Amino acid sequence: MQEFIYYNPKGLDFPISDDILVTTSLNEVQNKSFLISNTNLISSELTAREVDFYIKNSKDALSKKIENVSLLYEIAATKYDFAQDISYDQEVSKDILLVANEKEDYDNFIASTLNDDFNLFYIKEDILKSISGHIGSLSVVVDDESKDVTLNVAQIVWFDAKEEGLKQSGTFDPNTSTLEDVINTLRENITSYSYKKFTTYDKNICQYHERREEICSKCEEVCPTVAIVKDDKTKTLEFSQIDCHGCGGCISVCPSGALDYAPSNKESLFELSKFYKNRYPLIIPAKMQLDNLDVSLKEDVLPFAIEGEKFLHEETLLTLLQMSGSQLIFYTDFISKGTGDAIRILNDIYQKKYSKDAIIIAENEEELTKAIEEVSFIEGSYFNFNQDELKKREIFSHRLQKIVGDDNLGVVKTGEHVHYGLVKVNDANCTLCLVCVGACNVDALQADASDNTLRLNPSLCTSCGYCEVSCPEADCLTIERDVIHLEPTWFKENILAQDTLFACVECGKEFATTKSIEKIAGIMGPLFASDPVKERSLYCCADCKPKIMMQNYFDQKNQGLNDAR
Repeated sequence: MQEFIYYNPKGLDFPISDDILVTTSLNEVQNKSFLISNTNLISSELTAREVDFYIKNSKDALSKKIENVSLLYEIAATKYDFAQDISYDQEVSKDILLVANEKEDYDNFIASTLNDDFNLFYIKEDILKSISGHIGSLSVVVDDESKDVTLNVAQIVWFDAKEEGLKQSGTFDPNTSTLEDVINTLRENITSYSYKKFTTYDKNICQYHERREEICSKCEEVCPTVAIVKDDKTKTLEFSQIDCHGCGGCISVCPSGALDYAPSNKESLFELSKFYKNRYPLIIPAKMQLDNLDVSLKEDVLPFAIEGEKFLHEETLLTLLQMSGSQLIFYTDFISKGTGDAIRILNDIYQKKYSKDAIIIAENEEELTKAIEEVSFIEGSYFNFNQDELKKREIFSHRLQKIVGDDNLGVVKTGEHVHYGLVKVNDANCTLCLVCVGACNVDALQADASDNTLRLNPSLCTSCGYCEVSCPEADCLTIERDVIHLEPTWFKENILAQDTLFACVECGKEFATTKSIEKIAGIMGPLFASDPVKERSLYCCADCKPKIMMQNYFDQKNQGLNDAR
């Protein structure tokens, strides 16, 4: 089976690999389907529109151009193989709700749909109380003479729609496009409506999931729809893939990597990055128009096509930087909060190490032309290692450690949406209860039983603060927030606190830390001062404590009997 196809009515003026079928006629492939095509005019699993962009604009020598065209198809195929964006179908009925205050809007809609078989409900905006659900299954609560009535509809047409209405999938405002466009969309959705899964979620490293206090809910804050909703009672997140636009903004602000981007997860981006060694990656989101983009791509500039524009974060960007050994060009008209912070952090790091920015942002054709001229390889920056099964923070730590080496490059400030930090512990007040270790789900804090120490790997810390609010001791644990110290000790386990084990005064078994016993004895000792046995029990293990207390009871009882005689 031929997996790759290239279509152009004018053909190609240079040869390409036999793995790619070249056709000048759509009729030849009318009933065939392919894995990768350069155009959506041909049925394929994935359209690689960057192929034509490269062919049209690249200044690579012919031999390299032939090689890179094949490479772009291989890159697209790898992206397809690793993608986890499963497609789903949603049944959409003909039940439509029209929300319009002006009679003219109502009349226009009725006139435009006179011959359509819609089941139409009509209300004015002032009686609408709430909307929930998603396209195909929307519940609208309205005030009907002071009684709540629920209308169950599949889609909503709302003239001058409020923001809360547009957050759900299935609500359309003719005033933001045209009435004709909205009606066509309604019809298409009834015929067939499909959506993709854009996010994957690991609750085990989520810094919101089932925590006693809200430490993080960045993903919900940046979500422009109701695709992510938090339940403050259960401290759990609810995901609605059908409402997700696939922008990826939640991915770039997730501190631990609990959220990942299904079309191009971190494993996928690592594999894709391997193709860009000794090439200048030009990152191009799907929303950016390439058909009429007329820029000269100097030698070794190779497009790196991505779907969403907001999911790239410090780890994925640093992976591509080091795997290519080059600066990156990011061609986009919008930078998300998380990606923006990540780019600034990496640029600060690269300036300190290499005296160059890591990522060059180009928001228009003029800036893109300038960026292509400016982009360069960075000597000594290439780095590859096996990062399979590692978490987001672990990968970034390992890659950043390669940059720092034995140098001390100073401090980089992190930002509002991407956080790093340094946990500090007052050793005198720490009893090594290890509550903080249990609170840390990114393994930044660890306990070492071999030497009874509490340790921190600063490079893994997300500065979430859950260890700080969980610590039961006063004036014990604090966090220096939003810093990365670019020095070797940042990547090593540092001892925060240490203690000796206390041996039971009865059996000699070590059963707790010395400071924890001393603290309990300091609190309870004065209360037990009149009873030497109770006071001694404070220094006993769990096995010996009841024994001496019971023995004391029988001794006193026997003493009482003897006294009675």
